[in-house]
Amino acid sequence: MKIGCAGFCEGRKRYFNEFNVVEVQHTFYNPVPTSILKKWREEAPLSFEFTLKALQIITHPPSSPTYRRFKGKKPSKGGFFLPCKEVFEAWDFTFEAAKILEAEKVIFQLPPSFCPSDENFENMDNFFNFIKRDGLKLGIELRCDRWRGKIDLLCKRYDLFHVVDPFSWRAECGEIRYFRLHGKGGYRYKFTEEDFLKLKSLVDRNSYIIFNNIYALEDARRFKDFIL
Repeated sequence: MKIGCAGFCEGRKRYFNEFNVVEVQHTFYNPVPTSILKKWREEAPLSFEFTLKALQIITHPPSSPTYRRFKGKKPSKGGFFLPCKEVFEAWDFTFEAAKILEAEKVIFQLPPSFCPSDENFENMDNFFNFIKRDGLKLGIELRCDRWRGKIDLLCKRYDLFHVVDPFSWRAECGEIRYFRLHGKGGYRYKFTEEDFLKLKSLVDRNSYIIFNNIYALEDARRFKDFIL
């Protein structure tokens, strides 16, 4: 079982000693220099696993507030898997970052405005059917309620696994159970033992449990002690 946080919530040396996985957030906001990625991989134990979020240019249009943290010139096009130069270049960066980190899993997190439509399906056809994967397993986190009941079809169509917060949405497809815990009702939520009991009933030894709330470090430690 892999238990960790979305991002390093403490010094890397201590984090590597406490946990066995981190979901890299830096790769969502901006391209990360190769030298930094290599340093992270060299510092980590051989058994430590990196997963990472794909660059936001692939998933979020330039109007998204997430670009407030984008460095350099903001792209004029992108998001929603739009088949354009900017998006495919963003995938090239994400792919290379995964290879440097020796990551096996990449996460596409979509905004709530990404809903089922003919245009979005056409964009995904043109993206997922043409990108290089080289063995990478790709996960998708959807936050528009209109996807409920349609995710199994989506995962089979594009060979994806479902990334989900199990307190707000049931995992619908994929061999990999990858849970991102954002906090019940909001980012400032602190998980309870009752929550941990429910979470325990949903996970197995191959699951990923990634805490992404304000108490991520504390809650990850507590859940690790609770279940192991």
